[in-house]
Amino acid sequence: MRRFTLTILPMLFLFLAVGFQSCQKDDEPKEFIADDNTFANFDTWSLDVTKQGMDPSLGAAHGGNDSTTVRKIYFKDGVKRSGDEYPIGATILKYSYNSNGQVNVRTGMVKRGNNFDAEHNNWEYFVLMPDGKIATDADGNKMRGVQLMNGACVSCHSGASSKDYIFTK
Repeated sequence: MRRFTLTILPMLFLFLAVGFQSCQKDDEPKEFIADDNTFANFDTWSLDVTKQGMDPSLGAAHGGNDSTTVRKIYFKDGVKRSGDEYPIGATILKYSYNSNGQVNVRTGMVKRGNNFDAEHNNWEYFVLMPDGKIATDADGNKMRGVQLMNGACVSCHSGASSKDYIFTK
């Protein structure tokens, strides 16, 4: 009986350990927190769409009220939705400029996760500098978060909630 126990117990322990590990998805991050390097070299990312001209649905956002505005939307690593949602870490940048090259704005979105803003599928919004670093306001605070621009980002992107808050894909 002792020999049986010494043989079976280690095998049972190994089986349970492997079983528990296979239930975990260690390769899926629970949270992605963007930093000043997140949007670097965005112009090498996958260009998803280029839109030009006025877009009444945008109002003044992203140069939507300017007939000369060009809007380029980049997706880092060509990220796509998996089922109904983008994965945690999905990173998107919109670069808006007009025909004379004047930049209107560079904005970004990151699927942050970890219940950052669960009501709006955990997206975080950003205003960016030309090099992709997160812009700061006059007080030196990073221009990021769900309340960015008095909630304008969230309120507008809620119109695309059926597509995980992304209008273009």
